[in-house]
Amino acid sequence: MALDSLADALALIGIVILVSSLLSGLIERTGVPQVAIFLLLGLVLGPAGLNLVNLTLQSPTLQWIATLALVLVLFTDAIAMDFSQFRRPRRVLLVILIPATLIPAALIALLARFLLGLDWLPSAILGAALASTDPVMLRTLIRRPSIPAVVREALRLEGGINDVVLLPVIVLSILALTTRGGAAEIGQHAVGLFLLGPGLGALIGFVAITLLEQVRKRVGVRRDYESLYALGVAFTAYAAAESVGGSGFLAAFAAGVVIAQLDVELCDCFLDFGQATAEMFLLFTFVAFGAWLIWSGFGVADGRTVLFALLALGMRTLVLLPMLVRENIDPRNRRIIAWFGGPRGLSSLLLILLPVFAGVEGSERLFAITCLVVLLSVFIHGTAIALYLRKTEGPVPDDLDVSDATAAKKPEPAAKVPERITLEQLRRLREAGEPVILADVRKDRAYDGENLKAAGAIRLPPDDAVRVARQLGLDHHATVVLYCA
Repeated sequence: MALDSLADALALIGIVILVSSLLSGLIERTGVPQVAIFLLLGLVLGPAGLNLVNLTLQSPTLQWIATLALVLVLFTDAIAMDFSQFRRPRRVLLVILIPATLIPAALIALLARFLLGLDWLPSAILGAALASTDPVMLRTLIRRPSIPAVVREALRLEGGINDVVLLPVIVLSILALTTRGGAAEIGQHAVGLFLLGPGLGALIGFVAITLLEQVRKRVGVRRDYESLYALGVAFTAYAAAESVGGSGFLAAFAAGVVIAQLDVELCDCFLDFGQATAEMFLLFTFVAFGAWLIWSGFGVADGRTVLFALLALGMRTLVLLPMLVRENIDPRNRRIIAWFGGPRGLSSLLLILLPVFAGVEGSERLFAITCLVVLLSVFIHGTAIALYLRKTEGPVPDDLDVSDATAAKKPEPAAKVPERITLEQLRRLREAGEPVILADVRKDRAYDGENLKAAGAIRLPPDDAVRVARQLGLDHHATVVLYCA
């Protein structure tokens, strides 16, 4: 099937949801690249396997899948940003986001020009697409509590922002290749794309937040529906910008930035519920690529192209390492940021499809080269991330008893612990000799953005509480007091 019918599309979405749910524990336990699993699932379902999915670059279905995926990538990256992080290692973050993004893009473009013989503008498009860091591949690493805070902040913000830094390079290059009216017409299009689109997206985000606040105060809004509300804002911003000639992608990003800045509660709702929905669709996109399209990269794998791909994968590390030496970062953390921040994946594929959909001559070759780089990155970076996680944390024991790790032993009736406990009740428990564990279970956004910590509290991330509790060797029979505000 070519996913041209609703039944076909729903069948594939259902398969992705079932497989991702069933394998989520295994992926979390082993660190196996989630992306690789879904590319292989696509291969099984594609023409080389069961022939259930067969998309080409000319398939209309591919365009709506890729468009929706890029909107979700940009919006989820924006809404997950914690702007308080900019006030801490600001210089490090600026180095990672600007020089370590644009310089590798320029160097990769030079490689494409002189090693592969591409013209300057196609080289610029390829360089920008291959300088994009894939947030999907980084999520397994970023979510682990053993990762140092400075590393987590750097990788999360890089994965969240560098796409929007590189997107203008690609869009302007496409305009230069497809517009025949000269510099004046290109400038007119650029103003509409880069001012009208983001401006309209920010306005829609602001109006949506204002409206939500009023409804919250008067009648209330269910938490799970707030996450869907955030997705509605993203899609509305994209459609509105495209309808007036602006960039829908930048509009979706701008709307996400406004939400992240103005409404932390909606951000947390989206991170709780909506991000899982978005991630499922991104995995669905990997399956669609894995059916046939991504394997076209092997068709261009001659000596020069393989050399180019390997150099492109290492370019960011080569540029970033000497920059980080001057930033007073621990050598181990410096190596982690420089190496693990460079996976190429869905973002590169989605960006390189923009000239394909615009009908740019030779863009199919650019797509095939990008596919080869992504396949090598999935293998090299994915394997390195899995080995690093196993080395630093080790597997979670099979005999882990969730009830033991999360349940507190009930004290004797005289010292009964209520569902909500006051500081005075906590003090009495301790004075009575009861084993008590005070655990800080705030979301990462609240925990990282607040300097005030409870005295004697341990950090227990709410999304990874069981494994961390086991790793810390917490007393299974202690009373656990959870602190979340």
